[in-house]
Amino acid sequence: MSTLDTTSSLYQTIKEYGRPDCHISASEAESPWVPFVENVFIRHLAFDVRASAFANILWVKKNGVLGRHRHRGPVMACTLEGSWRYLEYDWVSRAGDYVHESPGVIHTLVSDDPNGMKTFFWLNGSLEFYDEQDNLLQTLDVFWMIDHYLTHCRQHNLKINEKLFV
Repeated sequence: MSTLDTTSSLYQTIKEYGRPDCHISASEAESPWVPFVENVFIRHLAFDVRASAFANILWVKKNGVLGRHRHRGPVMACTLEGSWRYLEYDWVSRAGDYVHESPGVIHTLVSDDPNGMKTFFWLNGSLEFYDEQDNLLQTLDVFWMIDHYLTHCRQHNLKINEKLFV
């Protein structure tokens, strides 16, 4: 086993310009569940403004609908609890399943599970919500997500977790 050469230029570059590793516990003190839309909550885990990316856990508390939306970047997801699907597809994502979404398609997230679902999402780029006539209703990006988190924390006198900003 080799020892770490703390005198190397690579080590020094990483030490000076790299970001520290971090751990976000399951405690709501680290990251609270923030109301999103009726019956849906977001637990923010990471905000990366340079990559226009963000990570969160989406919780649909009981069977419900998130809404019609389009991603402008790729999305990776892993279902943690319960199940969910898109109305436009014939598959159902259950606990342990992985989903990769390519940008551009409009789809509607639904959880038919009476116990709801929790899914970890890593999103890149913006997220656009549409009505049934394909009119754009709202655009959410990393800065919207940051504001969503900060506003909730400030309104409830919660400590802002700087570790979420990667």
